[in-house]
Amino acid sequence: MSTISYKASELSQPERFKYLVGAVGPRPICFASTVDKEGRVNLSPYSFFNAFSSSPPIMIFSPARNRDGNQKHTYLNVKEVPEVVINVVNYPMVQQQSLASTAYDRGVNEFIKSGLTQVASDQVRPPRVGEAPAAFECKVLDVKDFGENPGAGSLIICEVLVIHLQDQYLDDNGFPDSTKLDLVGRLGANWYTRASGDALFEIRKPTRIKGIGIDQLPSSIKESRILTGNELAKLGGLEKLPSRDEAESMLSELDLEGIIGEDGAHRKAQELLKENKRDIALALLMYR
Repeated sequence: MSTISYKASELSQPERFKYLVGAVGPRPICFASTVDKEGRVNLSPYSFFNAFSSSPPIMIFSPARNRDGNQKHTYLNVKEVPEVVINVVNYPMVQQQSLASTAYDRGVNEFIKSGLTQVASDQVRPPRVGEAPAAFECKVLDVKDFGENPGAGSLIICEVLVIHLQDQYLDDNGFPDSTKLDLVGRLGANWYTRASGDALFEIRKPTRIKGIGIDQLPSSIKESRILTGNELAKLGGLEKLPSRDEAESMLSELDLEGIIGEDGAHRKAQELLKENKRDIALALLMYR
């Protein structure tokens, strides 16, 4: 395995862009609706975007200058009317979102071009996207510019005022359900990713206990020829190593026939880890 390294200052702007968007992803999409001082509506997607605070609730996105160095219409609009609705993009509307990214002339309403429903907001002048599973009415707190060359970004810092959620995408507690949302993310070139089905998986946050860490695993485990870094991390997330008595109790219900040698035990542990049976997997690895 070899690594190719570049000094960012020695790359052209298009090259830097391709490396950044190709390697950093999937990126959530800010589908931003804005208006200019004349009330003309603009709707454009930006994938340099995320949420950055909950108290106060802050979202930030970044439109970059065009190839000719001119600012995007979204940027010009929020400088005139410092308000925006950040609409969330999911798979049922991803093609319409892409169509709205077309470089139409200023003043053209991308809601009309893309066939999306324009819904009046509660507290800000820009409308929201009726099809969006979630939409956030925001006031713009600040705009920070990072240059005047093509590709130079500007951070648009927004405070959320109103949150709109479609109930079909909520869980039993009324919060967004990742298994229902069918969100999409932006990758490099023309590629997107879809957060649904087998693409979704859970990792419980290690907030209530302190995992022992991979460094505390026996050498025969952490130097395994079979177990991956992810699998070792699952074992390292356990709170303690099992004692022999604890291990024997756990292994008493496990069919150990057919497990031959250390490699066999490690492959069986892989199967157990896929079933999230971390304690039994570690017991097997330590005391089989």
